[in-house]
Amino acid sequence: MATSSDYRLGEYDFPRGWFMIGESAEASSTPSAIRYFGQDLVLYRGQSGQPYVVEAYCPHMGAHLAKNTTSYIVRDGEQVEGESIRCPFHGWRYGPDGQCNHIPYSDFVPKAAKLKSFPVIERAGILWLWHDPEGLEPDFDLPDFGGHWDQPGWVHWKVDYMGDLDIHPIEVVDNMADYGHFVPIHGAKDFVYFANEFKDHVVHQYYAAGHRTLTLNPEDVLTLDTWYAGPSILQSEMEGAFNSFIMITHTPIEDGKIRVWHGLMVQVNDGSAPITDDLRAAALEYQEGSRLAFAQDVEIWQNKRACLNPLVVPNDGPYGKVRLWYKQFYNPRDQAPDAHKRTNGLYVTLDKRKSSAAA
Repeated sequence: MATSSDYRLGEYDFPRGWFMIGESAEASSTPSAIRYFGQDLVLYRGQSGQPYVVEAYCPHMGAHLAKNTTSYIVRDGEQVEGESIRCPFHGWRYGPDGQCNHIPYSDFVPKAAKLKSFPVIERAGILWLWHDPEGLEPDFDLPDFGGHWDQPGWVHWKVDYMGDLDIHPIEVVDNMADYGHFVPIHGAKDFVYFANEFKDHVVHQYYAAGHRTLTLNPEDVLTLDTWYAGPSILQSEMEGAFNSFIMITHTPIEDGKIRVWHGLMVQVNDGSAPITDDLRAAALEYQEGSRLAFAQDVEIWQNKRACLNPLVVPNDGPYGKVRLWYKQFYNPRDQAPDAHKRTNGLYVTLDKRKSSAAA
């Protein structure tokens, strides 16, 4: 599998940003082992209900904090105390900031007894982790997903796990510029408009076209505003048979291997009436249509070779700009303003609107 260095992305193997690490139900008072960004990690939920992620191995003697069932600390239900987690080997306890705050047999606690910890936010039924190779605080916010999670009349998504793919995430992000694939892969027809706009850490894809399945009438136009806010979270406001909101996200497991998920929230009424079982079923059916469309991309990614240097024609869309924009997350953040200067702006690939003014 191709790695970040093969694509010449920058200084770091893994990007800076917010990343999904699981659904909310996956965090509990029983610590669980997870692996992302080439690191073994532990996920647990403190007694307050707040989820936490720390590195997996105790700095004392290297025991894994989650992979144990026989320690009496585990068997007696003492592994999570308040917001802290205990090592099952010697009982050293670490707070949510990673610092050791108790050793059962010693009043002396070394300052070096500290686990690496990661900021975690729970939102829209999902656990999101901030990853930064420089170890700095977030420099952009986690999305609120259009605010639809809390809006009346909207059916929440169920999260679709799409697989672990041996592909670098840059090839997923390439789709933002990929005008040419929408007809053979996704069933688009009669394109009206396609453009990209870059705004610092955000890239938009503006799309208007007919569709084989997602419109009620053959002459209807499916309109989408799709964007990445950072390197891993795709969102899309879609107007079609229903108003809906798409979420597609991917997280590096190793350098060149990612885990991918999909979700779709659907507006089934204006919120003035209850959401019936029939409406909820219709929303889930609509989500399944979206999942199947995305699965067409996934099948391509599962069976392609790495594309280190795309052989493009002008109507392919601005792949080069997308990749240049994407590099900002693999380099020190103080270099980001230069990347913004080189990419910010609107790039129109196709415009067949009656009025061809700017989007």
